[in-house]
Amino acid sequence: MSTTFCFSQTEINWWDLARIDYTEKFFPAYDQNFLYPEFSDHMKSLEGKKVAITGYFLNIDPSGKLFILSKNPMASCFFCGMGGPETAMELEFRSKPNFNTDDVLYVTGTLKLNADDVQHFNYILTDAVAQKMN
Repeated sequence: MSTTFCFSQTEINWWDLARIDYTEKFFPAYDQNFLYPEFSDHMKSLEGKKVAITGYFLNIDPSGKLFILSKNPMASCFFCGMGGPETAMELEFRSKPNFNTDDVLYVTGTLKLNADDVQHFNYILTDAVAQKMN
């Protein structure tokens, strides 16, 4: 089966996402400091726009509600200490995906920058659609 994406989007890559600075910020709800992202002007200009990126699919949530696109495969992902928060993004799919961990995906969606909700990733793709590349 083949899927074609018919809408215009801006291609981004992991280098684009890596151009981010962090400062510590105290979050009273958790009574601790978290790294607060300061997004690059380039990424700010893309917020709310359709973007596309390729990465590794990670399905680490037993409830099946959280899906992640990672710069690295599961064995060397952000959660295993092999990168910072800029090496992964949260995916909010139009419909529940049927991919396996470490499938390489080409994903399109609307970019959302998240600086304040520590329950979610800094980068989120909403209304995401993906195509398996491998």
